[in-house]
Amino acid sequence: MSLAELKPGYEEVFTVTDYYDGPRQGVANFKGEPHFYDCIFDEARDHCSNLYQLTPVSPHVFDLAMEDWAIWERWESAFHAGRTTRETHPALPQDRARHEKIRVVLDSVLKTDQEACTVQIGLFEAQGGPTLPKGAMRPLKVKWTEPSLDDWRFH
Repeated sequence: MSLAELKPGYEEVFTVTDYYDGPRQGVANFKGEPHFYDCIFDEARDHCSNLYQLTPVSPHVFDLAMEDWAIWERWESAFHAGRTTRETHPALPQDRARHEKIRVVLDSVLKTDQEACTVQIGLFEAQGGPTLPKGAMRPLKVKWTEPSLDDWRFH
């Protein structure tokens, strides 16, 4: 997706590493720079909120996240084409070793840094694009906005 395709105020979502009724974790731009996003869980409502902690990501970590995302996209494409099974998720056999090596690194560094993060409201939307099979991950965009005091009051 090119920046020209984004509506004003939206930024690119690069990865979605956790999804439950919407993106919960992954890497997306915030103010034009890659950040790890992590949804804040609303304990009072026992539900995910629309608030996200955003932590800057180094260029090296971003490159690894993008490589691992490409591995997952190859798996997803093969899965929807009937060339692999759910049991191989999230990497095709030829990508499995590299995926596992990358995940060790990403699992240790893609975390919310309470000292460096900022909190924003995230509005994720599907990005237009090619027709994809039912159930396939659509390209996403996100609009980050500053939360108000009311946004912090979980019910």
